[in-house]
Amino acid sequence: MKVKESYPATMAEAKDVMAKYSKQKELGYEQNIALEHLNKFTKLKSADAKKFMEELNSILRMSPETAVQIANIMPDSADELRIIFARESFSLKEEEVSKILELVKKYS
Repeated sequence: MKVKESYPATMAEAKDVMAKYSKQKELGYEQNIALEHLNKFTKLKSADAKKFMEELNSILRMSPETAVQIANIMPDSADELRIIFARESFSLKEEEVSKILELVKKYS
C-alpha cells in the first residue's frame, strides 16, 4: 500500500472513511477496534465537522492539527482550550477564547 496523501483529519472524517471501507472489505482486528472507538467517541457528524472547521478557521488562524484537536475534543472550558493551544507559538486572547467556546457550544 502506498500513501498518496497525508493530512490531519477529524474523527468524523475518519469514521466515514472507516465505515465506507468496512462495507467494501472485511476489517482487521485493529481496524475494528479503531472503528468502535470512532463510533463511541466521535462528537460531530462529518458535515457538521466540515462546517465547524470552516467557522473555526474564520475566527482564528491556527495549525490544521490544532483545529482538528478542537473539533475532536470539543472543549467546554477555557482551560481545556488553552491546553490544546499550548503547542502553538502564540497565546489566545480572552475574546478569541470566548468566540471559540461559543462555536463549540453551537455544534455540541
